[in-house]
Amino acid sequence: MVHTLPQQDLNFNAKPKKFVVWLFIVSSTIMFGGWTSYYIVFAASKGKGHGLVLPDVFTYSTAVLLLSSVFLYLSSRALRNNDKKLQQLFLWLTMGLGLVFGYLQFQGWTSLYNSGAVLINNNAAISMIYIVSGFHLIHIFVGICFILNALVGSYKEIPLEKATYRQDITSIFWHFIDILWIYLYVFLLLNS
Repeated sequence: MVHTLPQQDLNFNAKPKKFVVWLFIVSSTIMFGGWTSYYIVFAASKGKGHGLVLPDVFTYSTAVLLLSSVFLYLSSRALRNNDKKLQQLFLWLTMGLGLVFGYLQFQGWTSLYNSGAVLINNNAAISMIYIVSGFHLIHIFVGICFILNALVGSYKEIPLEKATYRQDITSIFWHFIDILWIYLYVFLLLNS
C-alpha cells in the first residue's frame, strides 16, 4: 500500500500567511501611533502630560520582555540547528516570561490605581496609560497563542517547513510587541 501526503501538505506556502501577520502588525502600529498622537495633542492643548511617576514595575516588565525576546531568538536558532529539545525549552521560557510580563502589568496598574491615577478621570493622559498598556497586554496574549502554536508544532512530527513557519511568525509577532512596548514605555516616560 502506498501512502501519499494530502495535497495541502505538498503545496504549503507560508508567504501569504506571513503577509497576514505583517498586515496585523502594520494595523497595530497605526492604532498605537494614533493613540500616542492623540496623547501628544491632548497634552499640548492642556499644557500637561499625565504628571505621574510611572511605577518601577514597568521597568522590570520591560526587562522581562527583552529577556523573553532573547529566549525566542535562541529558540529559533535551536530549530535551525535541528535541536527540538532546546527549541522547546526556550519556547517554554519565552512563554513563561510573557506570563510574568502580564502579571507585572497588573502590578503596575495596581500601583497606579493606589496612587490615585484611576482609569476614568479628568486627565485623559492618565487614561491613555491604561489604554495603551492594556491593548499591548492583549497583544501579549496573542503572542502567547503564537508561542503555544510553535510549541505544539515542536512536539508533533510536522514537516520542517511548517515548524519553521510557526517559529517565524511567532518571532515576527513577539519581537514586534517587544519593540512596541519599548516605544510605549519610553513615550510615557518622556511625556510625563
